[in-house]
Amino acid sequence: MPGREGMPPRRPAARPAGASQRLVAGVDEAGRGPLAGPLAVAAVILDQDRPVDGLDDSKKLSPARREALYAHIVASARAWSVVLVEVEEIDRINILQATLAGMSRAVRALGVAAEEAWIDGNQLPRDLPCPGHTIVGGDALEPAISAASIIAKVTRDRLMTALDAAWPGYGFALHKGYATRLHLEALGRLGPCPLHRQSFAPVRAALTQLSLFPGDTQAAVEV
Repeated sequence: MPGREGMPPRRPAARPAGASQRLVAGVDEAGRGPLAGPLAVAAVILDQDRPVDGLDDSKKLSPARREALYAHIVASARAWSVVLVEVEEIDRINILQATLAGMSRAVRALGVAAEEAWIDGNQLPRDLPCPGHTIVGGDALEPAISAASIIAKVTRDRLMTALDAAWPGYGFALHKGYATRLHLEALGRLGPCPLHRQSFAPVRAALTQLSLFPGDTQAAVEV
C-alpha cells in the first residue's frame, strides 16, 4: 500500500535475510478492543507458488472483500489455523497476555511446522514453537500477516453475527462487540451478558450500576 506521499510501503529494518526460502507464518489477531466476545488469532503460511492478490490489513477491506480473500487464502495457503481465546481467559489473565497466548497456540496449531513466525505488533510471545520476529504495522506490510489478519477478522465477525441470535438486543451482528454508541446504550439498558469482558471498564461500570441498583440497569454507562 503506498504511503502518504506515494512512497512504497515501509519494510521492517530487521527483516530476516532469506525469509522467502523459509516457511514463515504470519500471525495476527482480531478482537482485542471489543467489550464482548472472544479474541480470534490466526496464523498463515502462504504458498509462494500460489500468491494471493489484494492482501492488506483486514481493517482496510470491505466485508465482502475480506470474505473473498478468506476463501482464496484457505484454498491456497500452505497451512493456516485460527484459535479463539474465550472471555473467561481474557478476564483472568488480561487482554495482552491472552493475545500473546493465542498467538503461540495459533502457530502450534498449523498443520505444517513454521520455521519462523512474524508477529504483528511489538511484543513477541515467549513460548512460540519457532523463532519469532515482530513487525509493527505488519498487517499492512507483510502478505502472510495480512492473510492472518483476514482469517482472524472473518472468523470473529462470523461468530459475533451468530452470537447475536443467542444474545439479542445488544447488536452484536452490527458492531461485533466494539464500544459503539449502540452497544453502550444496550449495555446500559440490559446490563452485561456472559459474552461481556468484565475486566473492561465500561462493562465493570455496568456491573457496578447493576449491583447498586438491581432493578434499574438504565444509565449503567455514560454514552
